Amino acid sequence: MNRLVTVAEMTVRELLRRRGVLLLLLLMPLTFYLIRRDAYLGQSVRSLLLGVGWAVSTAALFATTAARELEPRLRLAGYRPHHLYLGRVLGLWTVGLIISVPFFLLPMIDGAELRYGGLAAALLCSVAVAAPFGMLIGTLLPREMEGTLLLLTVVTVQMLIDPAGSGAKLTPFWSTREIATWAVDHTDQGYLSRGVLHGLVVTALLVVGVAAVASIRLRRRRHLRHLPVG
Repeated sequence: MNRLVTVAEMTVRELLRRRGVLLLLLLMPLTFYLIRRDAYLGQSVRSLLLGVGWAVSTAALFATTAARELEPRLRLAGYRPHHLYLGRVLGLWTVGLIISVPFFLLPMIDGAELRYGGLAAALLCSVAVAAPFGMLIGTLLPREMEGTLLLLTVVTVQMLIDPAGSGAKLTPFWSTREIATWAVDHTDQGYLSRGVLHGLVVTALLVVGVAAVASIRLRRRRHLRHLPVG
């Protein structure tokens, strides 16, 4: 447990000390919200939630790629693969919650008539999904440019796809749109239940995916070199 906390603290400190990056992460959801503010309220809230998801996913992507050079040294120090990826996801969830606080208050200050319990649940789902999603992309794609383009593609599809269509459930942030519909339009409880269930399932699948890929990569021990015997 101590090693998980240590990796989580390292992740949080690495992200929080980059004030410019943190400012940009806060700017993303705010921009999404303000662009849609003059339109239907539900669109502005959904855009806000998607912006939070994109911001946390981007932070997770860069944190994962930045940690590649440090991981071999941590492995030599006795850290196991699960210490590294679970500790990092805990740290990213922490940063995501910090980022989410002002965006929970923003619609309230703006006078939006929402179910704020639903908004909190949607933000939690967005952060829960985004952290392992960005980590998985960062683990699979070693270069930040490719990972960023993939994230941009996913967010674009998420914004354009019909949430009522069957294919929409395959997108990672469908849960936040369902919960946002319950929070904004005051629909029946089914939207909340489906959204929360989808968020939990997707989060679990992504964490398992990160665990599988990271374990295989870290156990290759690329930091070890066998010297030829003279």
